[in-house]
Amino acid sequence: MRDMPGRPSRRGFLKGSAAGVAIASFTGSAHAQAPEKEAPPPLDQYERTYLDDAEWAFVMAACARLIPSDGDGPGAIECRVPVFIDKQLAGEFGQAATWYMEGPFDPSAKPTLGFQSPLTPAEIYRKAIPVFQDWCKETHGDSFENLDAAKQDAALTSLQKAEVPLAPELRDFFQFLLANTKEGYFADPMYGGNHDMQAWVYVGFPGARGAYTSWPGRENAEYPLGPVSIDGDRA
Repeated sequence: MRDMPGRPSRRGFLKGSAAGVAIASFTGSAHAQAPEKEAPPPLDQYERTYLDDAEWAFVMAACARLIPSDGDGPGAIECRVPVFIDKQLAGEFGQAATWYMEGPFDPSAKPTLGFQSPLTPAEIYRKAIPVFQDWCKETHGDSFENLDAAKQDAALTSLQKAEVPLAPELRDFFQFLLANTKEGYFADPMYGGNHDMQAWVYVGFPGARGAYTSWPGRENAEYPLGPVSIDGDRA
């Protein structure tokens, strides 16, 4: 997404996010060849597990603005981030399966007091997207995915600044959307995003290499091997 006040450079933004991605250990020969896998279907043919058509159209458009395709690295669409989000919303994250959800909840409490919604992340997406779309139609004249890039950025900025009239229990929607987009960009490809490890290649991250431990801290030394995924695929 562009034109947000104080927004860091794209590469710095992405590299800072990559540092927080937890990667499981994987050991194996650096020269072993993983079996070739069938290419995933185009995004318009992907069989979704949670998002409906309208929600998918919004998530596709929002991801495309949060990490655009016109920078010097792959965008969220090239990395199939919407697939990651769909799978996460259908899984444990979306259902808050491991969260304490018994309450009491105080959606009006300060955000610093933590998550305060009785709704799961999947429910927040489902309820917040149509509210945001109605606001986009009223404010900008059309649904989010039909707006030009400048208006999309302005709409997302308003959502980020809590200028869109969401109910208190939906206030975490933008934070989820942004965090899930970054997670999908940098997650291991086995979770649906970071297709072909493009994001890892872009920032020079080696992935799940078990022999990488001697490299952190070496300044100005380029790691000579490409990324490896948890299941052994190599970029």
